[in-house]
Amino acid sequence: MSTQYDLPPDATMMILDDDGPFRTRMGRALEQRGFTVSTIETVLEAKAMARANPPAFAVLDMRLEDGNGLDVVQELHRARPDCKIVMLTGYGNLATAVAAIKAGAVDYLAKPADADDVCKALLAQPGDSPAPPENPMSADRVRWEHIQRVYELCGKNVSETARRLNMHRRTLQRILAKRAPR
Repeated sequence: MSTQYDLPPDATMMILDDDGPFRTRMGRALEQRGFTVSTIETVLEAKAMARANPPAFAVLDMRLEDGNGLDVVQELHRARPDCKIVMLTGYGNLATAVAAIKAGAVDYLAKPADADDVCKALLAQPGDSPAPPENPMSADRVRWEHIQRVYELCGKNVSETARRLNMHRRTLQRILAKRAPR
């Protein structure tokens, strides 16, 4: 059962994510909440839609195969300054959150975010503090995500990642060999 929200007359929404099942699931969930949803897979498609028919709302993945969701934020705000945008990412870290907010996003959520969290972020009034998430990531998961992000930024170079994280290389190798914590 989905919660009903008090939506404005223009409830058009763009969902940009290269994860097909997630994109479809999120699109359906937001349609059930009253939004008119367009799902898009690439930055190129999203920029074209932003120029041709900019939506009132957008849910954008940060890291995509053909670019970065932050580029789409800028395009959307050029075409429609009042567009409310939430950035999603599987790599939650402070630097990308700050970049998203500076670019013009109203909030930044770590995947897997659910449709209610997205709605609350998009429909919050300026100055309102959002409620804490129902299922936040554990501290172990946040640590693991940060290590994975730095590892990828270092080109999957274990020695360089260990140096930047100020940890022993073998310790890092053990962490990387394990599955992600819940």
